[in-house]
Amino acid sequence: MKTPSSRRPTSRPRLAALALALAGCATTPTPVPSRADPPPDALAADMLAGHNAERASAGLPPLGWSAALAADAAAHARFLATTGRFEHAMQPDGSRREGENLFAGTLGTYSHAEMLTAWTGERDDFVNLPAPGFSRSGNWAAVGHYTQIMWRDTRQVGCAIASGSGRDYLVCRYMPAGNVIGRRAY
Repeated sequence: MKTPSSRRPTSRPRLAALALALAGCATTPTPVPSRADPPPDALAADMLAGHNAERASAGLPPLGWSAALAADAAAHARFLATTGRFEHAMQPDGSRREGENLFAGTLGTYSHAEMLTAWTGERDDFVNLPAPGFSRSGNWAAVGHYTQIMWRDTRQVGCAIASGSGRDYLVCRYMPAGNVIGRRAY
């Protein structure tokens, strides 16, 4: 779905997005706000709407937007864009860990909806068994983005994009983090 905020060209190559699967976290964790912050821009509105539409399709409660998670996501997106690396952020163990989904694609090529679809499209390989056995293929990484979006206990999301090295890097952070070994997504 195209959004009025999309500045992307109309012809699209096939999705050849680079992606990693499970949760990462901020190097400097921040407390989760006690209330959901309103989405401040088009990316935030598109990501929140897309995440919540996918969750609604499974009867899951909507996520709220977190400015704190978006700030953590922005810091890591800038790191990826500056270094050209594509890896999850280092994470502390425990309850302050933030879930993390990553996307990288050719600069200016993908709309927000297409970036999100790279993750939600994993639903076709998802089976609702306890992690890490939630993939039809037996490869948990094939569905780890989708399961983070759909994790029942997750309540907040914050996303950011940074560009560099010829790519756009999208980072979304989640709290509480999903993909907990031995538990079902929903």
